[in-house]
Amino acid sequence: MSKSLLKCLGVCVQACEIRIHWQNRPCSLLPWFCHLGGVTRIEGMNAAVRAVVRMGIYVGAKVYFIYEGYQGMVDGGANIAEADWESVSSILQVGGTIIGSARCQAFRTREGRLKAACNLLQRGITNLCVIGGDGSLTGANLFRKEWSGLLEELARNGQIDKEAVQKYAYLNVVGMVGSIDNDFCGTDMTIGTDSALHRIIEVIDAIMTTAQSHQRTFVLEVMGRHCGYLALVSALACGADWVFLPESPPEQGWEEQMCVKLSENRARKKRLNIIIVAEGAIDTQNKPITSEKIKELVVTQLGYDTRVTILGHVQRGGTPSAFDRILASRMGVEAVIALLEATPDTPACVVSLNGNHAVRLPLMECVQMTQDVQKAMDERRFQDAVRLRGRSFAGNLNTYKRLAIKLPDDQIPKTNCNVAVINVGAPAAGMNAAVRSAVRVGIADGHRMLAIYDGFDGFAKGQIKEIGWTDVGGWTGQGGSILGTKRILPGKYLEEIATQMRTHSINALLIIGGFEAYKSACDMAEARGRHQELCIPLCVVPATISNNVPGTEISLGADTSLNVIVQTCDRIKQSASGTKRRVFIIETMGGYCGYLANMGGLAAGADAAYIFEEPFDIRDLQSNVEHLTEKMKTTIQRGLVLRNESCSENYTTDFIYQLYSEEGKGVFDCRKNVLGHMQQGGAPSPFDRNFGTKISARAMEWITAKLKEARGRGKKFTTDDSVCVLGISKRNVIFQPVAELKQQTDFEHRIPKEQWWLKLRPLMKILAKYKASYDVSDSGQLEHVQPWSV
Repeated sequence: MSKSLLKCLGVCVQACEIRIHWQNRPCSLLPWFCHLGGVTRIEGMNAAVRAVVRMGIYVGAKVYFIYEGYQGMVDGGANIAEADWESVSSILQVGGTIIGSARCQAFRTREGRLKAACNLLQRGITNLCVIGGDGSLTGANLFRKEWSGLLEELARNGQIDKEAVQKYAYLNVVGMVGSIDNDFCGTDMTIGTDSALHRIIEVIDAIMTTAQSHQRTFVLEVMGRHCGYLALVSALACGADWVFLPESPPEQGWEEQMCVKLSENRARKKRLNIIIVAEGAIDTQNKPITSEKIKELVVTQLGYDTRVTILGHVQRGGTPSAFDRILASRMGVEAVIALLEATPDTPACVVSLNGNHAVRLPLMECVQMTQDVQKAMDERRFQDAVRLRGRSFAGNLNTYKRLAIKLPDDQIPKTNCNVAVINVGAPAAGMNAAVRSAVRVGIADGHRMLAIYDGFDGFAKGQIKEIGWTDVGGWTGQGGSILGTKRILPGKYLEEIATQMRTHSINALLIIGGFEAYKSACDMAEARGRHQELCIPLCVVPATISNNVPGTEISLGADTSLNVIVQTCDRIKQSASGTKRRVFIIETMGGYCGYLANMGGLAAGADAAYIFEEPFDIRDLQSNVEHLTEKMKTTIQRGLVLRNESCSENYTTDFIYQLYSEEGKGVFDCRKNVLGHMQQGGAPSPFDRNFGTKISARAMEWITAKLKEARGRGKKFTTDDSVCVLGISKRNVIFQPVAELKQQTDFEHRIPKEQWWLKLRPLMKILAKYKASYDVSDSGQLEHVQPWSV
């Protein structure tokens, strides 16, 4: 579908029903939105509520809230209320869900579902958008299957007439998964998982400071009765010494192995031991492994001062992360489009995340696979359980095992290869996690690892040292660059760098950095004819808050920076609470790349975001001011405008601030903020820690494979495929030669010529009440879930 939503849509109102003609196919559209997630509260749900309401209104539909989940649907009355645009204002930063949630035994019975159907029909509601776990979504699917039978029974009882049975003959259901455990098969991430990881990592970081001071062992219990995702990713993100998961129980004799590991740490003067336990952790006999049991074991066997911390429902609290807000917003919009396109033959679907794309999958296929995981664990088929969890889960588990436990030196075959690691460009959160991962994977592969300090400047001066396994302990949570990093390119130092490479016998180079790292790899590839020392495998791991490196859709550090922007915007907007109407003009970093401004605007609920990639003029600015002025005359109290630092040479932050101040006189006043380098600082987000760890491990696997090709042959690497950028495209990890990427690069402005996130720009405008065309060309295909592609 290449046509835009706006152009494909025609609306005509008939009584209390709206008839939508979607691509010349009529369908009744009165979306009902309800959160059906038991009694839990999931961060990010309000972003989904907001997106569904506003997208529904945008396409001309009535949208209803159902308060208190299925219970509200059964009870009816005031629990079912029409929503308007202002109903969802200022809720992006609010945790939980504004429409409530409750468990409902009545809905489990046919009598309860009959009451629910009657209450929906009173308002002509035949489209359901549901947030919940697999149980809630299964209940919605059962409701859909019974719908025609329920209508016939209501007609027999005289509660509706036969005309209503024909008019509302079928029910459409679209689901979105809200679960902090990330335990639903078919989606890379569920709404709420990333926010929960933020809470966990905040606690772990605080505990690590205390534990290092007192030389203690901490056992942390995190949620996950049936899924160990939170425990596993937390262990990766903090470099935990041991982790217990339901899907992958420890082998028999684990008690002794764990104690040996902890005692070795203490012998190496490591003051802190961290053990993470999922609440549903079990052994190979399906017997529970509790945090108290682990503490008792450590105290009894080692005599270490040990503390247990059970995080509990603190993981469900707090402000939603930027990732969860964007994920929920995209899923909400996609859910409305799915309802627009639904037919009587369309099965109930669930909106899922596949890489960077929102996709639709058959609901019951996903539910069945999710249940298959539990069945495999019950039957002690743990390898099958890990496989069914998906490629990402299995990859996380394998990476953790490689990085957590060092094999004895006599068990590692030596390659006699020296691999160097260097940071280049501006600091980006996650760089240290990437270096740690590279060093440990390299050592595990038998290489001698060398650290280059202070970028190419330090490289030319010979600031190169061997770095060992324990040297990088505790690096995952550190911000900035411990190795040091500079923007200096290698061009004028190539002679000195070649000398240092020859002196230290460097056989491969891993470059972790931003656009400067990419440009450096291009320059070194071109210089191979003059310096044979450069004829080695070179791999670039993109790490920059600007997210402007060609060859990848996401760069290390961008998520942390995005969270800083969103948190700052939340606080700035809160500062205006209780005051007169106010608009904030906020400048973000990113050079010529508008990623931070655009995605920050989507996550923070901005009214406008000015970026270089979308040229604008004074007429656009005037239109935005007028649009915001009209909104501020109603119930809206605060406005937010983001500006990318290099979006325009003449329309500066000061100019935009003065324009809005002048044109908004009598309606609102203005304030401006330049966020500056605070966007580069702080501890890395859980995403960046995990991403840096995995992507760097993959880079080292590529380097090892290349070096094996040349083993014993003295091979010089001169082909294009030996100088690559490691990137993410959709959901694939790909190595692209820099020679090919040059054609895709705007070197003048230091950005890729095509950027995937620009497709989300209309979404931000629609949710800010602008008239915009939303391209749904990537939507509308009902796919099938595969266990190896999840």
